[in-house]
Amino acid sequence: MSNSDIEIARAATLKPITEIGEKAGVPADQLMQYGPTKAKVSYDFLNSVKDRKDGKLVLVTAISPTPAGEGKTTTTVGLGDGLNRIGKQAMICLREPSLGPCFGVKGGAAGGGYAQVVPMEDINLHFTGDFHAITSAHNLLSALIDNHIYWGNDLGFDERRVAWRRVLDMNDRALRDIVCSLGGVANGFPRQTGFDITVASEVMAIFCLADGLEDLQRRLGAIVVGYTREKKAIYARDLKADGPMTVLLKDALMPNLVQTLENNPAFIHGGPFANIAHGCNTVSATKSALKLADYTVTEAGFGADLGAEKFFDIKCRKAGLSPDAVVIVATVRALKMHGGVPKDQLGEENVEAVKAGLENLGRHIRNVGKFGVPAVVAVNRFVKDTEAEHAAIQAYVRDLGVEAVICEHWAKGSEGTEALAHKVVELAESGQAQFRPLYEDGMGLFDKINTIARDIYGADEAIADKKVRDQLRQWEADGFGDLPVCMAKTQYSFSTDPGLRGAPTGHVVPVREVRLSAGAGFIVAICGEIMTMPGLPRVPSANHIKLNEAGHIEGLF
Repeated sequence: MSNSDIEIARAATLKPITEIGEKAGVPADQLMQYGPTKAKVSYDFLNSVKDRKDGKLVLVTAISPTPAGEGKTTTTVGLGDGLNRIGKQAMICLREPSLGPCFGVKGGAAGGGYAQVVPMEDINLHFTGDFHAITSAHNLLSALIDNHIYWGNDLGFDERRVAWRRVLDMNDRALRDIVCSLGGVANGFPRQTGFDITVASEVMAIFCLADGLEDLQRRLGAIVVGYTREKKAIYARDLKADGPMTVLLKDALMPNLVQTLENNPAFIHGGPFANIAHGCNTVSATKSALKLADYTVTEAGFGADLGAEKFFDIKCRKAGLSPDAVVIVATVRALKMHGGVPKDQLGEENVEAVKAGLENLGRHIRNVGKFGVPAVVAVNRFVKDTEAEHAAIQAYVRDLGVEAVICEHWAKGSEGTEALAHKVVELAESGQAQFRPLYEDGMGLFDKINTIARDIYGADEAIADKKVRDQLRQWEADGFGDLPVCMAKTQYSFSTDPGLRGAPTGHVVPVREVRLSAGAGFIVAICGEIMTMPGLPRVPSANHIKLNEAGHIEGLF
C-alpha cells in the first residue's frame, strides 16, 4: 500500500472523462474536454436539466482549524464515495485551490489518502484556467478605471475614492499597499491603491454566486468601482466593463468535471477563501449537481463559524438552496490542540485534553442547529487515536443530541465512510431540516454583524469606530441595507485572536473596515488583523516544490 497522497494519486487508474460524464448522465458531446481526465459541462446541457427535481444537499464543515489538521475536503470526497458505495447516486462539489496557499503554507488541496479528487497536480495548479480568467476580468476593470481617468474622467471619479483594487492569485505582502501610475504624464495620475489575492476578488464572489451568464453580466455591471466628489456611486456598467468581463468569464463559468480515486464524478469550480470571502464553490456547479444526483455533497471553507455560516446566510439565502444535512468534521488531534496540547505531543493518549477541546466542537454543533439543519459529527481517524479518546467524543456529542461516526476514509476510501453515509441518508431523508438563515434581510447592517459576533462567535459584541458605522448607515440609505454580511476574520479562533483556541467567551470583535460588494450582493466586514492579501511564511511551501529527474512534481502535496 502506498503511503503518501501523491503516491496514491499516481498509482490510481483514471477513467476517461467521457466515462465519468456518462456516469453522471452527461453525454460526451456536451463536454468541453481539457485533456483526457477533465472537462467543462456545456451550457446547453445544464439548461436542459433545469426542470429536473433536486436531490438532497449535504454540507461538510468542520471545527476551528489547527495545525494538527481536520481533513474536511478529504471527508467530503470520502463521503461522496461512501454514498455511491451504498447505492446512492452522489456527486461532490468542491472549490478550486488557490496558488497562494499551494506555494505558501499548506501545499495542495485535493483531499488525501484514498479519498482524493484527480488529476491531483492539474487541480492544484492551473487546472482549466478559471482563476486566470477571473484575475484577467478583475484587472481589465482596474485598467478601464485608470484609462477612463487618464482620458478626461467624464464620469467624475474622485481619485481619492476609487474603490477597486487589483488582484493576483499569489501571496505577496509587498503589493498590499502601492502607489500606481508613477513615471510621468504618459502613465496617468498617481494614486494610492493595492492588490488583494484573487480569491478575495468581488469578481470571484460574483462568479461563484451567478446563476448563468445573464446573471453574471448583471452582477458584474453592479460592481461599485468608485465615487464622485459628491459621493455618488460609479458602477462597472458605467465604464461599459460588464460586457468584456463576461466575455473573459464565458467558458470559465461552465462547471469543471473530474473524478475521485474511485471514479465517481466531482465538480470542482470556483474558490473564494472563507476567512476573507464567502468560502463556497459555485452556485452553478451546486445547482447542476442537484439535478444530476440523488445526493450532492459540498464543503465550505475552514470552521463552521466561517464557511458554514456564509454558506447558509449568503449562498443558500441568495441561491434559494435548502440543505438537508450537515457533517461536522473533527479529529482527536485537533481537539487536543484546542484543549491546550502542543503539536509535538499529539500522538500521546490524552482523554482529558480531548474533553477540554470538545467545547469548540460543541459550539459548532450548537451554531449549526441555529440554522435548522440536522448534523452528524465525522471523526476523521488518525493512526494514533485511541478508543478512549473516541468514546469521549461520542459521549459528549450524544449529550447534545448528535451522533459521532468514526471514519477511516484516508486509509480505506469509501469502505471507511459507509457508516457515515448511512447516517447522512438517515438525516437527509428524515425531514428534520427546516432551514432558516441566522438573521432577516431587513435587520440593520451593523446589527447583522453584531448578531454573527454574539450568536456564532460567542462574543459580547462587535465594535467599530464612527467612520465604519457611518459608512454602513450610508449604504443603508443608498438601498444596500438588505444585503447579508460576509465576515473577514481569522479562521483559527472564534475570536479575532488566532492564538485563542477552544470556545472563548467575553471577547469583542473589532471591525476595522467595511467594503461594499454590490455585484456579489453582500457587505464585507474586515475584522481584527485579517489581510485580504496574505503574505508568505518564513519558509514557504514553494521552497520545496520542484520537478524530479522523472519529470514528476515534488513538494506540492
